Amino acid sequence: MSFNIGLSGLRAASKDLNVTGNNIANAGTAGFKQSRAEFADVYAASMLGTGKNQQGSGVLLSNVSQQFNQGNINYTQNALDLAINGNGFFQVSNNGALSYTRAGYFGTDNQGFIVDNFGNNLQGYTLDNNGELAGGKINNLQIKTTSQEPKPTSSVQQSFNLNSTNDVPLNPTFDATDPKSYNSSTSTNIYDTQGNAHVLTQYFVKTGANNWDMNVLIDGVNPDTMAVNVPKVSQLVFDSAGKLQTGNTVDLDNWQPIALTGSNPPVPAANGAVVNPGGLKLDMSNATQFANSFAVNAVSQDGYTTGELAGIEIDDSGKIFARYTNGQSKVQGQVVLADFANVQGLIPVGKTQWVQSLASGEPVRNPGGTGTLGAIQAGALEDSNVELSDQLVNLIVAQRNYQANAKTIETESAITQTIINLR
Repeated sequence: MSFNIGLSGLRAASKDLNVTGNNIANAGTAGFKQSRAEFADVYAASMLGTGKNQQGSGVLLSNVSQQFNQGNINYTQNALDLAINGNGFFQVSNNGALSYTRAGYFGTDNQGFIVDNFGNNLQGYTLDNNGELAGGKINNLQIKTTSQEPKPTSSVQQSFNLNSTNDVPLNPTFDATDPKSYNSSTSTNIYDTQGNAHVLTQYFVKTGANNWDMNVLIDGVNPDTMAVNVPKVSQLVFDSAGKLQTGNTVDLDNWQPIALTGSNPPVPAANGAVVNPGGLKLDMSNATQFANSFAVNAVSQDGYTTGELAGIEIDDSGKIFARYTNGQSKVQGQVVLADFANVQGLIPVGKTQWVQSLASGEPVRNPGGTGTLGAIQAGALEDSNVELSDQLVNLIVAQRNYQANAKTIETESAITQTIINLR
């Protein structure tokens, strides 16, 4: 019996060395989770069970459990490197076969799909036909590298102050080239349906107490008639408290986008584009007339020209934003994380991946930062959670155990030989 006991001890110590050696070998593997060999004692049993004075029959490997504690976050220069700070796994697909990983080595293939370094597709929420995130619909994430289509301006919103202490201009006839014919001016870029930029210029002329004329030119012409240097005029009327009462919205729906020809002087001609199909409004509801210098406090317009893909950003919840050269950004999808009721029940399949099992339960999928799931950190990788100093000590302990069990077999052999030598 002592031979079998010693042999079981040798096997256990050898398996302990294997587990420790595997941990050490993967100390530099991103997303790796160290394992622990767990042993149990063995007692012989009969039909009536075991007795209270049983001596034991050795040891067996009861389980190799993985320790899913957090590894250090190491920041990289790759925007598509992802790390999970907290619970959860990335879900990847190999032609429909799902597996789960903490290793966030991701990039794109030749079709723009986000894949890991083994070619598996990263999973997440994709976009519907309206370009919105389709929550609950999980598919292969893809970054579209096509140019972003232009959007024509539909609304221009301004907040400005006109100086109530200004006098009526010296020259009573407005002329955009004569600064003495107006009090102040400001310009804003707007866009037509082809993404061409046009300059909307407003000239403010005080006509009396609390009364102003606003002369509007787009590219130097009247937006309604295309007449050169003949502005579209709107009246602005303020109350005694300096708040705008009338003229707070100007309709520019009749604007015809133009391009100036190369003749001298240049002649405006239609450029083939049109105004936003829903119209174009200039909103100045927040304009004021106080005893302070003219200033534009805020201006915004919702149009933009075409844009080329300039970069990718991923936020803590896993939303993937494409940045374009026109200053715009657009959601391309959202990474989802999976978690399990019993992560110890996951089956390791190599390549720093696991698959679900009956023991692990079904995956619960949500965006990062939801519930108990961790935050997603872009441009970073999670280091292996192996602590080398602990593993080196484990090597020494396993080696001692192996030597001690070998000594048990050696001693039993000596005793057996003594009995054989009896005469």
